[in-house]
Amino acid sequence: MSRKHCAVVGCQESRFVVSLHSLPKDPIIRIEWLKFLFTHVPQKFSQNLSVCSVHFSADCFLNLAQHNAGFADKLLLKDTAIPTLLDPNETPNPQPGTSQQTSTVKHVGTQTDPPTRATVATQLSIGTLRPHVRSKGTQATVSCKCAGVGSTTAPRTTAKPPKTLTPVKALRPAKRPRLDIEEEDEEEESLPQPHNSTYNPEDSVTTVTESSHLSPTSRSTYEEPKYIVFENCLLELFQTCPQCERVCDVHPRRHGTFLAVDQLCPHCQYFRQWKSQPVVGSTPVGNLQLSAAIYFSGASFFQLEKICKAMHIKIFQYDTFRRHARMYLEPTIIHKWKNRQENLLHQLSQEDKVVVGGDMRADKPGHSAKFGSYTLMHLDSNTIIDIQLVQSTEVGGRYHMELEGLKRSLELLEASGLTLDYIVTDRHPQIQKFLMERNIRQFYDVWHLEKGLSKKLDKIARQKDCQLVKKWQRSIKNHIYWSATSSTSGPEIVAKWKSLINHIQGVHKHDDPIFPKCEHPDRTSTDWSKWFQPGSKALYKVEKVLTSKRVLRDVEKLSPHHQTSSLEHFHSVIPRCASKNAVLPFDGMLCRLYLSAMHFNENAHCPQATASAGKPVCKVKFPTAIKGECTAEPVKTEPTYCYIKDLMELLFEKVLHDPAPYMEEVQEIHIPETLSSQYDRLPKDEVIEVIV
Repeated sequence: MSRKHCAVVGCQESRFVVSLHSLPKDPIIRIEWLKFLFTHVPQKFSQNLSVCSVHFSADCFLNLAQHNAGFADKLLLKDTAIPTLLDPNETPNPQPGTSQQTSTVKHVGTQTDPPTRATVATQLSIGTLRPHVRSKGTQATVSCKCAGVGSTTAPRTTAKPPKTLTPVKALRPAKRPRLDIEEEDEEEESLPQPHNSTYNPEDSVTTVTESSHLSPTSRSTYEEPKYIVFENCLLELFQTCPQCERVCDVHPRRHGTFLAVDQLCPHCQYFRQWKSQPVVGSTPVGNLQLSAAIYFSGASFFQLEKICKAMHIKIFQYDTFRRHARMYLEPTIIHKWKNRQENLLHQLSQEDKVVVGGDMRADKPGHSAKFGSYTLMHLDSNTIIDIQLVQSTEVGGRYHMELEGLKRSLELLEASGLTLDYIVTDRHPQIQKFLMERNIRQFYDVWHLEKGLSKKLDKIARQKDCQLVKKWQRSIKNHIYWSATSSTSGPEIVAKWKSLINHIQGVHKHDDPIFPKCEHPDRTSTDWSKWFQPGSKALYKVEKVLTSKRVLRDVEKLSPHHQTSSLEHFHSVIPRCASKNAVLPFDGMLCRLYLSAMHFNENAHCPQATASAGKPVCKVKFPTAIKGECTAEPVKTEPTYCYIKDLMELLFEKVLHDPAPYMEEVQEIHIPETLSSQYDRLPKDEVIEVIV
């Protein structure tokens, strides 16, 4: 309504006004209004005359308490309200708690913005002062808008709710139709203010600070905040008709986390349908986003389902989650990984030569693995370049999966135009033979060799007369790392490694001209018990293990600069997304490996955390591999998850609207048949009979 002024003589107020053409059709009420303004009812008068709220007593309003508390922008008059106060100073402005009769709906426990209502009244002429007759204009122009609820309203006369739904009726008295008293001063703050001593701040659900954060923003739909709302608190918003204030029939319908509420007034036929979340096509956005949050974060649907059931939070079934994964989530992950991989390979192709490291991880311990994932890492930047997933049935067994994964990765590097300098791997015999035939330089990771030797030394240390080996184990481990990193050629590494046999006997000069003398300072010791004695059982067994032909051959090919420790760290990240206890299909396992790679690449270079004084933060650990010895490990800063945000943006901005191009990328991936497909499947009844 346009800004108007009060028609009462001497009144300077101009807020919360109602025009005479908006009065009820009851002729008695209209006559009383005219008597209040003119003492005697004139034959002609202007329909634009208005009366402000200060001329009404407190019991004339329907929502006085909500308005004064900040939950309503407009005051609502009862249809029987009549102005009686000529002098505005006769009764103070209505305050919270002064009304003796308020038949309002109190929104308790709801986490929504204060609802706003607007009704366009029907313009009446002087000739309509006759018994009540419903007009088409009344049914066509009345509308209702609830801010923060997101409902769509449409008055109707013939619509009926579905017969299969059970109506939820409110146990409260019916209310009569009312008129709106609009607040024209929109700049006035509508937040609750403590007007008098009777004001109780606990009566308002949302505080002033919280209300400021609930205003509409320009965020995308999937970025909007979500809340946990109790069913009774939500349905209370739909108990009464916003047009006639009478009890309505409420019909809720649920699909997973999506809830639709049909509100129908049996008296005035007002109808609206409210939806708890947007719907794109036939897919509720909230259901899809929850599936995406579970998948993209590497969580388990079944664990979340247990939590939701414990809290009685409604959630969809596992079949819905898998349908979302096949249609939207997995195409999104594969497209994002392929895009990032292409960019990374393009950058590496600009370099002269690249150094990579490769290793395989099985999805199950022991020899029962179904999948083997071979990972190729760029060692200069600690970045995952490629992941190849191989099923055991493709290559004839678990033992051959690593070689097949390496072949596929090398083919990708060649197709991308990368020039390989050398590759660092473990000592797998098939890998050695294949790389030798391809004339690709290969170095061994020191940790893999040291781990194998440490296991053999542990067995020797437990034998009789070999307890001295245990005291030298840590020095032997350090020596193999020093020999590899301090040498410039394979023969030099072997010479330094073989000098260890003389060193543990207290002899520090050697016959090999490449390394004739130990580099540590000369020391004299009178305690010969700490040295291995020539001809002893312990020395014989240690020398046999450390100087065997295979060990010396492998020591010569130890990597002097790059190791695969970062690759082993990546393998420890994979169980966060793909647990070894989970049974996943081929495409599901592949997508979770891609998620692990994106997480690792994003957080591979996290700096060390520092204290308030700038001192680096470390923590003390007792690794099980070091048997009771403590080590200091630097504490990294908190990881980031920007890749999840990018996946969400791609999903809701592109994939959801047109998934066909992204599904084509999934179809290009060769998915082998399941393990059970090679066996005959008997009918279920026959299997049960055999078991019984």
